[in-house]
Amino acid sequence: MENQSIYRDLDYIDLGLIDYDVAWKFQKSLFEKRLNDLIPDTLLLLEHPNTYTLGKTADKNNLIGDDDFLKSKGIKVYDIDRGGDITYHGPGQIVGYPIFDLGQWERDAHRYLRSLEEVIIKTCDDFGLKTIRNNEHTGVWIEDRKICAIGIKISKWITMHGFAFNINTDLDLFNGIIPCGIEDKEVTSLGKELDQTFDIQNIKNAIIKNAKEIFSYDKVKTQMLDI
Repeated sequence: MENQSIYRDLDYIDLGLIDYDVAWKFQKSLFEKRLNDLIPDTLLLLEHPNTYTLGKTADKNNLIGDDDFLKSKGIKVYDIDRGGDITYHGPGQIVGYPIFDLGQWERDAHRYLRSLEEVIIKTCDDFGLKTIRNNEHTGVWIEDRKICAIGIKISKWITMHGFAFNINTDLDLFNGIIPCGIEDKEVTSLGKELDQTFDIQNIKNAIIKNAKEIFSYDKVKTQMLDI
């Protein structure tokens, strides 16, 4: 670990259900503030309306839903600047956007990805679900079923974008894409695997607890914010 003597706070902001573009612009503003050391590390947790996002290396052919499908489901499509291919965001899915300065933790993108996975693995374990990593594909899995997608951007050791963790997600909405460009795997959710509907807030609380532990924060502060 680098800089072990630094006292590190984590700000937590719950944005509820928020349009993808609004949240993306907010991320960018937080990135600039974190870069200039105006705020501590910040974790946004939220849900989006139905959205497909294509990472900077995405294959456009992995968007297989036609215009009628997109319109009927109210799905917006965005080309964005994270890594990875195409994914779905929507209600019942917890999206996490960490704006972290890895220079005050560890300058190691691989370890950062594995640590994000570990946050979700521990959270699933908190609710009685055993999950694993996949040696070939980033994210969190149950056998060949992905429960959490991860796509990040790191610039000047400040992170953006993050994870999409399926909780009570309508999995039929993945039918308009080849998720993450992986044709031979399925997607799943915490609700489907455990056959119940979850209180999203309880899952968020577990994510915050595990992020505090895994990223070695001394304190978590909840920030109330309207944007």
